[in-house]
Amino acid sequence: MLSVFASRLLFVSSDVESAYSARAADYVEQLGSVDSLHPSDRALIKSWAAQVDGPIVDAGCGPGHWSAYLAEHGHDIRGVDQVPEFVDHARRTYPHISFELGSLDRLRDSSGSVGGILAWYSLIHHEPSTVRTALEGFARVMRPNGSVLVGFFIGAQVEPFDHAVVTAYRWSAEALSNELRAAGFEVIETHTRIGRNPKPRPHGAIIAQLAPTN
Repeated sequence: MLSVFASRLLFVSSDVESAYSARAADYVEQLGSVDSLHPSDRALIKSWAAQVDGPIVDAGCGPGHWSAYLAEHGHDIRGVDQVPEFVDHARRTYPHISFELGSLDRLRDSSGSVGGILAWYSLIHHEPSTVRTALEGFARVMRPNGSVLVGFFIGAQVEPFDHAVVTAYRWSAEALSNELRAAGFEVIETHTRIGRNPKPRPHGAIIAQLAPTN
């Protein structure tokens, strides 16, 4: 049985994409609604989005539940994912929201036009050497003072672990914060919590803002 899923990865290998495609129905059934997710996550994402000025991209939107949640709270939101099954489900279930099949490199937004990016567990399958590339892509499309919220599995160090779908990585808050800074962001807040059973894992979240350029 599927035990723990996170949201989806933007820049995925074909192996990761195939693994999620094969288990998309399980994902939708078990974690395709915000009601099934931790209440502190809902509160954090809601409060973060309330401070965002401009359109939000749900980067690695999975079946679209977080996009729908933010749309319900009045935000201009668009979801992007590389798994066709997720995008098809999101479009059928939330026809009033725009969902796009593709990667960040193919976003319709022009450079500097996005107010916020929700990357909720959408970087967990990145090898550590590739995370900065994704974060630099986020910075490229953001408007001045744009904000990103990154959800991740937290650990004492950067290390792989056996995720329910395919190998994922834990990050320390310090290590991921350093990657965000290197990509052009200022770290504003960090959060931690312990996940629910049956596999309680430490979870982390970082809010960062695009740093001003000189």
